[in-house]
Amino acid sequence: MNETTQRTAPEARSPEIRLAMGALHGLRQELFHDALAYRPLPPMATDGPVMRRLPGRLRRYAVWFPHAVVASAALVGLIAVYDQSIFLPAGLLSVGAILLTLLRPVAAFWLSLLGTPVVALVLGSWSSWPWPHVSFFAHLVVLTVVAARTRPRTAAWMWVLTAAYGASAGALLSTGYSNHTPELLFIAALSLLAVTVLHVRRQAKEDVTAQQTVTAQERSMRTLLEERTTIARELHDVVAHHMSVVAIQAEAAPYRVENPPPELEQAFATIRENAVAALTELRRVLGVVRAEDYQAPDAPQPTLADLDGLIANVRDAGLTVDKTVTGAVRELPQGVELSAYRIIQEALSNVLRHAPGASARVEVSYVLGGLGLRIVNGPPRGLVKPSPGAGHGITGMRERVAMLNGELTAETTEDGGYEVTAFVPVAKDGTA
Repeated sequence: MNETTQRTAPEARSPEIRLAMGALHGLRQELFHDALAYRPLPPMATDGPVMRRLPGRLRRYAVWFPHAVVASAALVGLIAVYDQSIFLPAGLLSVGAILLTLLRPVAAFWLSLLGTPVVALVLGSWSSWPWPHVSFFAHLVVLTVVAARTRPRTAAWMWVLTAAYGASAGALLSTGYSNHTPELLFIAALSLLAVTVLHVRRQAKEDVTAQQTVTAQERSMRTLLEERTTIARELHDVVAHHMSVVAIQAEAAPYRVENPPPELEQAFATIRENAVAALTELRRVLGVVRAEDYQAPDAPQPTLADLDGLIANVRDAGLTVDKTVTGAVRELPQGVELSAYRIIQEALSNVLRHAPGASARVEVSYVLGGLGLRIVNGPPRGLVKPSPGAGHGITGMRERVAMLNGELTAETTEDGGYEVTAFVPVAKDGTA
């Protein structure tokens, strides 16, 4: 007994009651909650496939096309009022419901539905009960417009309430004449079905667009992380080399001095221990970002001294490349040399992929404040089609330059080619 009495009311209800309660809740949410809410119909978007093809001046007025359609339907209803010599205030109920869809869509439905028996009673035309001709037309327009401005579930509830009114009114005051409710419900069902299909299609298109945007952002972020990981792997060899040299020299230094004092031996031992510890930590950190199939390169990392070999390789691939070096050639930090080599390598690879048949020019400028790079190519020539790309190469270039506090620009040229320029600052002491 205690367990039975402790059961809450929702748990004790049968599935049928819960289903009915849920249906009533949905009805209240769709057609009763904020039924008088002010929701003016906004202008059409100008980025649609049809709107984009219209001239600018015509497009400015075309955004009000839905409003014009609703106003035209109201005008047709007003003409029907005069043609049938209907009592004007009663007829204006139906016409006003059409216009009200532009401002308060749910309220317009209730005005059309509740105003229909008023119009019928004022007219006294029992032959068309419960749908006078003007109300028949106006209610169809209201159902369609409100369904287009709300959700598909709202359209379903409007159709159900319309069917309930038509059936109850026809049964209550049956006069022996035909009831036009079936015709109204059939036409309304077709109209609401078309509007619902457009709703679903538009929602699906928005969902796909949103998903594509999220996917593109995730892909861009993943590419960025992959590029940073690649840079970290390459720079590991550079830093590890220098740290290893420091450790070896610190260990060998005391043996180069005859009878070194204990303080000097202790200082070099401390230097070696710190260098070995830093190298160990560096390898541990790199292991976190290193792929399982990654293998450290056997050869040293390339520098600008290896640029001639790179250019010879791309020439063998069919690319015409000219190289120009200006300024006093000097040795730069290995990280700068490696990044400069990779930027030139990626830029020339992009020319091979995206501008087949074009010629390229590589300019390396040793200036007082750093190193300047410029890789420019002409438009594609020949019958070979350019290979599409995702722009990941440019992302890698930007990451390398940003890591060295430099600047990079990549843009098309006036003749249809492409130009990549970069500047990496280098201090007077040779540090980047």
